[in-house]
Amino acid sequence: MLTVGEVHTSLLQHSTALAQEQSAEVLSLIEGEAVLTSRRPSLYAVSPDVRTGVDCWLPSARQRQLRGVGAVVTRAIITGGRIVQASSVIHVVAGERRQPWSHYLANPGVLETVGKLDVADLGAGFLHGNNADVLNLEAITGRVLDGVQMSDLLDRRPPLRTARTRLRWTAQAAERPNRDVSAVVTVDSPTLRTVELVLDPQDVPAAVAGLCEDLALHDWLLTMLSSLVESVVTRSASGQEHVERLRPVLEHLLHLWLPGARVHPRLRPIWDQLEQVPGFSRQWNSSVNWIRDQISVSNMALLRDLAGRVAVDEPCRR
Repeated sequence: MLTVGEVHTSLLQHSTALAQEQSAEVLSLIEGEAVLTSRRPSLYAVSPDVRTGVDCWLPSARQRQLRGVGAVVTRAIITGGRIVQASSVIHVVAGERRQPWSHYLANPGVLETVGKLDVADLGAGFLHGNNADVLNLEAITGRVLDGVQMSDLLDRRPPLRTARTRLRWTAQAAERPNRDVSAVVTVDSPTLRTVELVLDPQDVPAAVAGLCEDLALHDWLLTMLSSLVESVVTRSASGQEHVERLRPVLEHLLHLWLPGARVHPRLRPIWDQLEQVPGFSRQWNSSVNWIRDQISVSNMALLRDLAGRVAVDEPCRR
């Protein structure tokens, strides 16, 4: 078994959080198909699946030429009315010969190889290759996210500037079910992460994609927060200026840190591993506490200045 996918995550280009009905309207990407929504534990909306037919060479670490044909499934997600994601996934299986397009369109989310499949070679090529003439989930995923961000319902005045991040992942079946489950997360660049998953063969691609979407969401939040804290620490400015740069995070994004809340119960042990190493929540809580301390110190300074001015004005009034 080999499933590959990519998730792009960004701040929604809008000045306020969208109501659930607004999110559903923005995500109505396919006429006549419903947008799925949920209000617990936070506002959550998922677009209908967008299918993209592909007939191309597949990535290969050993530069092999292997053809693949199928339909990539991509969906867009808005969380908390604030964070938007696009997520593509396709399950790779060994095929024998080229079939009519009707065969592939009847099985969306499945890509069949025309030739011998080497799972390890394809997985490594997908994660670490960058050839332009092979299966390109980055382009497919980015196009869907761009389409959402260009919606006429958005005013394109977000409360803070943030970068878009990408999470590219592969999932293979464990040799010993329920024993060799693991996840290896690699930070390849400031905006790219790769994840190698080894999972139980019973875990379906949709559930695995949900895990990676949740991981990408929280990685984006942590990356955004860490970058903002670093910029404040290294910038020469007054305490009040620092607070004004940090305040939007507390007002708009802090409540969206809910790791594992929508992950399938069978896959939650993966999150438990990631909470130990590298320790996502530990780093998040440390940064949030630092921001709150900065705001508290700034507020105390303002109150002290105000008290001093009142003390100076009192004798004049007498």
